[in-house]
Amino acid sequence: MIEVIFILLLASFIMEMIDSGLGMMYGTLLTPILILAGYNPIYVVPSILLSQSLGGFIATVRHHKLDNANFSKNTMDSKIASVMIALGGIAVIIGAYIGSIIPTFYLKVYIATLCVIMGSIIIAKAKFVFSWLKISVISILSAFNKALSGGGFGPIVASGQIASGIESKKAIGITDFAEAPICLMSFIAWLVFNGYGIPNELIIPLCIGAGAGGFVGPYLLSKFKSKRLLTIIVGTLAVVSGLYMMYKLF
Repeated sequence: MIEVIFILLLASFIMEMIDSGLGMMYGTLLTPILILAGYNPIYVVPSILLSQSLGGFIATVRHHKLDNANFSKNTMDSKIASVMIALGGIAVIIGAYIGSIIPTFYLKVYIATLCVIMGSIIIAKAKFVFSWLKISVISILSAFNKALSGGGFGPIVASGQIASGIESKKAIGITDFAEAPICLMSFIAWLVFNGYGIPNELIIPLCIGAGAGGFVGPYLLSKFKSKRLLTIIVGTLAVVSGLYMMYKLF
């Protein structure tokens, strides 16, 4: 049991460190890993949501302190995150409800496809003019994905912002800012539709590891110098996560 707890701690620390440093991969990778390890998806998804919420709140404070993004009142970064949170709050209820009543195969195919498309766009240096409509659509789709499957938020939000012309570090910081409350809302929605029953030996180690990872990841991001390389990494991770999801599905 101690070995299992240590592995859960280490896995959640590494995944959240990557997630808070690059804007994605915690739920997208850790969810299928835990399911493959034998954990019930009904327990895995809410555990991922709560632990990532904790890691995301810590990462948000660190991103602001380290100047990866500026979340002071009325800054563009805080406004974008606020729009994502507001619209995402509606989407998570719909996503959690649908996730409780229908098979998610086709929706996961859609999430995977969207990740590949968005990642390919930013790797190809395609840029779109920033608009609040684009940010709104990205917010709704990504929050719906997160509540439905525990993953699929970061790859779409981070890559979507970069494709819309937002600088890479800011996009990653904004993603963490928006994702933390959306994960918490998704967790509550899951409890409403599915009940609790989550084993403490799963959720507690994940929360501790994610909290530590959320502290370290933004620091690593602050030391990253090449904006173009960071953009390529984010885009590549989005494509890889989408292809990995397709592989698992088919």
